Amino acid sequence: MRPDEFQPAYLKLWQWGELSRRVEHGLEKLADCTLCPRNCHVNRVEDQTRTCRTGRYAVVSSYFAHHGEERCLRGTRGSGTIFFSWCNLHCVFCQNYEISWQGEGRTVTPDELAGMMLALQAQGCHNINFVTPEHVVPQILEAVLLAVERGLHLPLVYNTSAYDSLDSLALMDGVVDIYMPDFKFWDPEKARLYAKAPDYPEAARRAIREMHRQVGPLIMDGQGVALRGVLLRHLVMPGGVAGTADIMQWIARELSPETYVNLMAQYRPAGCVSGKHYSEINRGVSTGEFRQAAEAFRAAGLHRLDGDSAAILEEIAFA
Repeated sequence: MRPDEFQPAYLKLWQWGELSRRVEHGLEKLADCTLCPRNCHVNRVEDQTRTCRTGRYAVVSSYFAHHGEERCLRGTRGSGTIFFSWCNLHCVFCQNYEISWQGEGRTVTPDELAGMMLALQAQGCHNINFVTPEHVVPQILEAVLLAVERGLHLPLVYNTSAYDSLDSLALMDGVVDIYMPDFKFWDPEKARLYAKAPDYPEAARRAIREMHRQVGPLIMDGQGVALRGVLLRHLVMPGGVAGTADIMQWIARELSPETYVNLMAQYRPAGCVSGKHYSEINRGVSTGEFRQAAEAFRAAGLHRLDGDSAAILEEIAFA
């Protein structure tokens, strides 16, 4: 697919009537929720909640043109981010603790959520970027349908922890243009300790494989702005607790050496991390640790490194 041939994936589904069917199917699933690996089996249509604390309607903390995302998303006009409140993971170091743990934000109707997408499009954003969408897939689909009927035509970014169910990803097949999953932890015990989800590594591998099957490696336009594909994020953590080398090897082996990766150096103690709690990660990532992560990336045979990651490595080299 050439960049000049691109159109958002969801337009075809809308034209065929499939997008409406996906909305109906997604809302049916809310009545006995297994939309993420937690499998809570609550009736969210009646506002019953459990892990994600989200009922029939999504909660949004903010939406704006984000100029701090990856270069290929923000471009010159920003990525149109919509931050959903609550989360199906409980990462103890979350830098958005007030949003993900405390639910800061307001409940929005499908029409309001569609209006946010269209407002971001009107501002000139390159894409619509759903942040923490894992627990609100039906609500997103419902709003996308309304927004498309009112002229939405931007690529959709699914910005996720990768703690997704295959059922939810099936609903998004042909709707999402750009999947941007994190791969947080390789070891189940580390995932249990730091994200309260020992099944996270296996769930993430399963989900990321499916994302890659749907959209393949990242494709950009002539200005370097992402159009379609997988952009994989990995947060480098103190003491190597994330299992960076194993994750890089898996990406190259199970997805493709062409996978576009953002190695993130911005870890800092936040959330529940303090001198008394989780003291082993109560510090930033050292220069040496980030360099080792970059070496693991190269040793795996990967070569498509996000520009911001590459810039950090340049700074390290000349420091």
